[in-house]
Amino acid sequence: MVEPLAGTKPMTAESDSSVKSQEQQERRRKEGRMESWSKTRPVSLTEREREILQLVWGGLKNREIGQRLKISIKTVEAHRANIMKKLRVSNAAQLLREALEGGYVHFRRAG
Repeated sequence: MVEPLAGTKPMTAESDSSVKSQEQQERRRKEGRMESWSKTRPVSLTEREREILQLVWGGLKNREIGQRLKISIKTVEAHRANIMKKLRVSNAAQLLREALEGGYVHFRRAG
């Protein structure tokens, strides 16, 4: 058995869970800071990625984007995957939300 250091209390199951709880709180606090930092830092998109994102925002399908820009559908898909990775999103709804909130796309009034 290990004796506690002079002036310290022996470790108990209760104090052990308290330490774990404090560690979890600290980890969550750090993760929260990291998440908010990653959401607020500007993401650098290439001009082509911004162009494709604006067309996605406009409702065009990959095939239509490819035809308009005279690039293959595979190239459009690759650009779109890169955009999603940079913006840290995993689906089209998140992509459009982040595009708007990040100022990458703008509303255009019809007519």
